[in-house]
Amino acid sequence: MKDDNQKMRIIQIIDSLEAGGAERMAVNYANALGTIIEFSGLVATRKEGVLLHQIDPNVSYLFLDKKKLIDFSALFKLHSFVLKNKVTHIHAHSTSFFLTFLLKLVHPSIQLIWHDHYGDSEFLNKRPIGALKMTLPFFSGIIAVNQKLKIWAKQKMNFKNTVYLPNFPSEEKNCTAQTVLQGVTGKRIVCLANLRVQKNHFLLLEVARKLQLSHPEWTFHLIGKDFDDSYSKKIKDLIVAFALEKNVFLYGTKEDIENILQQSTIGVLTSQSEGLPVALLEYGWLKKPVVVTDVGEISSLVANGKNGFLIAAQQEHLFYEALVELIKSEVLQLEFGNALYKMINDTYSKTAVMEQYLNWLKNSCK
Repeated sequence: MKDDNQKMRIIQIIDSLEAGGAERMAVNYANALGTIIEFSGLVATRKEGVLLHQIDPNVSYLFLDKKKLIDFSALFKLHSFVLKNKVTHIHAHSTSFFLTFLLKLVHPSIQLIWHDHYGDSEFLNKRPIGALKMTLPFFSGIIAVNQKLKIWAKQKMNFKNTVYLPNFPSEEKNCTAQTVLQGVTGKRIVCLANLRVQKNHFLLLEVARKLQLSHPEWTFHLIGKDFDDSYSKKIKDLIVAFALEKNVFLYGTKEDIENILQQSTIGVLTSQSEGLPVALLEYGWLKKPVVVTDVGEISSLVANGKNGFLIAAQQEHLFYEALVELIKSEVLQLEFGNALYKMINDTYSKTAVMEQYLNWLKNSCK
């Protein structure tokens, strides 16, 4: 594919390299493009993080250390990087769109792409749009992580060149297996989700409360950034109030996800809003059976009863019943895990998404 894309020189821009879905995809895109286009770069604007070690050696990396909304030092540093590497396209992820808009003002020939990873896509009517309305006319295209965001961009923002591209999994690199999970081998349930409201850990705790009575040897393992806010505090308070200290464990941000999943038996997501969660792709890539809520693009990947259990959001009892059914059958666990892996490998592979992405760029983002 590289011969067809010699003129493509693309950088990904993301605000941080902490372990979130948008951040993982920025790294995944940069790494995937590193072997198929002439130049692939990655720029972190505000903060580095655990994903720094996941960047391939053939990807050019720059940290801007941006301190405020309009930071001329960071802007000039980015502009120099773009000029030096003759960048043709900037692929801005999430809130990094504003910095790329500023760059366009001083470097008009650059083509801008915005990747919309908005996590609350079930509640788009509440989304602030002032800054987007001002900046999006300077962009050539939008990538949406689910169909709702694609429709929203076309109808609400009147942006026609919008495409839905699914997230895709990627293998870990330069990662030492350090995390040791609590609990009994073969009876661990993992949830890969930063402690954010849309991830709805409260539903998980209610399910854990029920499972503690029926299957007390099974434990829940929550992996994801703790923002030390009121949501996080309520989760910790409920763990104590429900007497779940020996059943639910919090680990914070972790880099060795593959190692963690290898120690786990079942993957869950209790979200009330999603795009196409990278966590779900990681579960499937490691052949883990799943119980997940039916939000965002999850139903495009999980077919209920065929490669996982898909439960309506907020349905605590149904989620619990599905989890128990999966717990009771190792055969079903194996079947679901293998089927989910096949679905991801066939449809959501890096190769398939990159082909769609580059064709879209060449044909409609000029």
